[in-house]
Amino acid sequence: MAIFKGAGVAIVTPMKENQEVNYEKLEELIEFQIENGTDCIVIAGTTGESSTLSMEEHKKVIEAAIAFTKGRIPVVAGTGSNCTATAVQLSQEAEEAGADGLLIVTPYYNKATQGGLIRHYTTIARSVKTPIIMYNVPGRTGCNILPETAATLFKNETNIVGLKEASKTMDLTDGKLDLYSGEDGLVVPLMSIGAIGVISVWSNVAPKDVHDMCMSYLNGDIKKALEIQRKGLPLVDALFSEVNPIPVKKALNLMGMEVGPLRLPLTEMEEKNAKVLEDVMRTYGLLK
Repeated sequence: MAIFKGAGVAIVTPMKENQEVNYEKLEELIEFQIENGTDCIVIAGTTGESSTLSMEEHKKVIEAAIAFTKGRIPVVAGTGSNCTATAVQLSQEAEEAGADGLLIVTPYYNKATQGGLIRHYTTIARSVKTPIIMYNVPGRTGCNILPETAATLFKNETNIVGLKEASKTMDLTDGKLDLYSGEDGLVVPLMSIGAIGVISVWSNVAPKDVHDMCMSYLNGDIKKALEIQRKGLPLVDALFSEVNPIPVKKALNLMGMEVGPLRLPLTEMEEKNAKVLEDVMRTYGLLK
């Protein structure tokens, strides 16, 4: 059974002006998502600035998200690392906290061979019972899970159940591996080849639209799903005009959500790009 179907929000980690995590604001963001139909909270991923969270903060942010969600929708915790032992520790902590799933990115910087990826994911999978979604994003990590590797892991480890990306892996697993789009601009096309949803940045600012798009497709209303997808394309382009999560935090702040600053090395959005983002948000209907 899939961890979730539909729209999973790759939620930002709100910060106070002094760079501390703003847990009160995180609770507000989670309530906003649930009220607008989001199907899953994905916490401490790329969009959540996980790479600049300390181990203690990482653990606490995941625990907080689970507590705030109160079992109403699943919580998937980002627990990947370029160190297998660290990924095991983060995964075990998230499991103990009650996470419904784990999102585990490929090792970054040091990379890995395909054999190394098999050992990495196998070691993590055997250290926990919680379902795992593998996250393949070569543009960020410099490391690519080949379809054959993903298929091998899926067939050998019962709690490796999903993949966030787009590839021919579905063919090699007879469509049994849960595929989630990692591209907000390609959700409907990927659902047409078997994806069951998206882990979305777009959903931070327009959760109802992303949920409705996915559910419309799953319920057979392809026309409505396509309309929402097309409507969102200019906004999605603006949300990725600089490195994620720079634009989405700017967008939330423009909406009055007060998610605070970014942690270095991420910096505030360039003025010209911020102006384009603001104009697109106004056209979309997010700003007056």
